[in-house]
Amino acid sequence: MSEVIQRQYGLWDSPISPISLARGISFSDVAWNQDGALVWRENRSDRSVLVVQGARGEAHRDLNNDYSTRAKVGYGGGDFTVGHDQIYFAEEESGRLFKQAIDSGPARPITPAFGHFASPALSPDGKWLLFVHSYERKDCVGIVDASGELWPGKLISGDDFYMQPVWHPDGERFAWIAWNHPNMPWEGTYLQLGKLEFREKGVPSLVENRTIAGDQHVSIFQPQFSPDGRYIAYVSDATGWWQLYLHPLDGGEARQLTSEPADHGLPAWVQGMRTHAFSPDGKFIYFIRNQEGFASVWRIAIASGSQERLPIEEAYTWLEQIAVSPEDGRLALVASGDRTPPRVITYQPGQGVQVMQRGTPEDVSSEAYSPVEAISWQSLDGETAYGLFYPAHNPRFKGPGGTPPLIVSIHGGPTSQARASFNPRAQFFATRGYAVLEVNYRGSTGYGREYWRALNGNWGIYDVEDAVSGARHLASTGKADGERLVIMGGSAGGFTVLQALEDYPGTFRTGVCAYGVANQFTLVADTHKFEERYSDSLLGPLPEAADLYRERSPLFHSEKIRDAIIVFQGEEDQVVPQAQSDEIVASLERQGVPHEYHLYPGEGHGFRKTETIENYYQAVVRFLQQHVIYA
Repeated sequence: MSEVIQRQYGLWDSPISPISLARGISFSDVAWNQDGALVWRENRSDRSVLVVQGARGEAHRDLNNDYSTRAKVGYGGGDFTVGHDQIYFAEEESGRLFKQAIDSGPARPITPAFGHFASPALSPDGKWLLFVHSYERKDCVGIVDASGELWPGKLISGDDFYMQPVWHPDGERFAWIAWNHPNMPWEGTYLQLGKLEFREKGVPSLVENRTIAGDQHVSIFQPQFSPDGRYIAYVSDATGWWQLYLHPLDGGEARQLTSEPADHGLPAWVQGMRTHAFSPDGKFIYFIRNQEGFASVWRIAIASGSQERLPIEEAYTWLEQIAVSPEDGRLALVASGDRTPPRVITYQPGQGVQVMQRGTPEDVSSEAYSPVEAISWQSLDGETAYGLFYPAHNPRFKGPGGTPPLIVSIHGGPTSQARASFNPRAQFFATRGYAVLEVNYRGSTGYGREYWRALNGNWGIYDVEDAVSGARHLASTGKADGERLVIMGGSAGGFTVLQALEDYPGTFRTGVCAYGVANQFTLVADTHKFEERYSDSLLGPLPEAADLYRERSPLFHSEKIRDAIIVFQGEEDQVVPQAQSDEIVASLERQGVPHEYHLYPGEGHGFRKTETIENYYQAVVRFLQQHVIYA
């Protein structure tokens, strides 16, 4: 056993390099063909690829080398579907839907090149494809023949947004989610059921349409029909938590299947998200339960209501995108853990877990990573806040005494959650000798509707207070050095960084801000359609709330920033445009605040290129050493 080396916190040699982070693969979705072939989507730097594992267990392979698979309606998602030995996917550059055989053959487009297509859903007979389409700020649910010989038809329009179209087994009915401004999809949506009329020529048309569940104040998530067509399952937050429901289509009342104080759905930031799936025989529903950022998979018997947790290894503390094979009932999931990098796995009762693909070489042992702990504390006003804590951890090193510096990390959204999935950013810093707190401030999901709604009207207050109080809590309990604090975040998290540096100067030695919101007025004016009314609930509608917008715009109070800050921005960001960072940096320059500004061409909202990610981490390490470790 090698000797443990004593070295200053923040200067430990980490097994995680910037380039290893940049070259890591992430997974966004999995899907089954009827014969048991499995397809998943890999994100590789600035390119996304579909990978096929054949039903006979042969080596997996890329579907093709020509196209990057990525839907671009809103924030994306709903990138592909599989069925009848075909894969249908959204191509990133053109926005079109393509069709390609699983076994062999080239891909070819089946929709025209205008607007963007997402969430393809193949009919039970394999003849028709539902989709969500967006063009010139108008969204709709449409349909096209699976061969692409006909011009697509518009089935339903008039609402601002659509999501998650799904077929009934009879091939005549389908369901979808709709909502309108100023709501976001986790605030209030409608689950609708429609019926199609088929013609001798041309695409079908919608002849019936009714609302099954949801309203302006109740969020509905992921409709899914039972294999026998008797029921539709969905997730609703009508009781204050996202719970699973089963609605009979014969006119009976919906039945709530889960009741634990936990979330069984997710904020629908993107298309195609899933947390539940029927077994092939329709007797069970498999679902994912989220409790304080830790996920588990359960099975409920529809007839009796009895529930059991599946014995999937404890190493997997976060699981998502559950899919069930129609061929043999195997589950496929994207899985990871606090000390387990992302993987595509399958699970079958009695046979356990099989790893289909790994996101990294996994040449770093699990013991080298920092173990995560769910914690809570009292915020500045006495209310409870939550988070995930990663202690400084590296088996080769120990500190020279005292406590490590702390990075307080703020997730984006703000309606989102730090989860116990593999967190490469947290591990990158924890293994270098920083403690890391991922703050699930009031406004985060995963703790019930009342908790995330608390941020409405309080954005820039509760998120900041919970970050500051979390840092003070860890300092007071001897887990972090209260004199060496860092606050870090991107997007809405970047806004919290700026706001905290203004409202609590001297608390943090430095801030790390990536594409952060600096001007609430121009955010509303310049951001994309999906979020252009988001601030109505977070701050209030304009012009009535103009004073509050000015109060919560860091740009108008930037003279209060005294602490060093490093800023990162993508030139092609359509969510928080470059001008936001340009203006805050210009103000820092005028006031002589120590700062750096890194602007990346070809990057949008969230960095994808290998060279960008590597440069980002290298720059942050240098900046923190200068202003925190050696200061």
